[in-house]
Amino acid sequence: MRIRRIFAAVFATAAFAGLGLTGVATATAATQGVPSVVTPSECKQGGGTADLANNVCKGGMYDGEQVD
Repeated sequence: MRIRRIFAAVFATAAFAGLGLTGVATATAATQGVPSVVTPSECKQGGGTADLANNVCKGGMYDGEQVD
């Protein structure tokens, strides 16, 4: 009976530690996934319009990003 409690505590601790590590990895990936410069076609595919006079994407997923 004592072994079951110890095993359950070790398993729960490992599970919570694993959840913490995946949360950090997800946050890091989300931060690095957004490009700082997009092409006019990427801007359009993201739902925006490339303003080539000001070299900026307006609207959509890349709103405010520099267009190259």
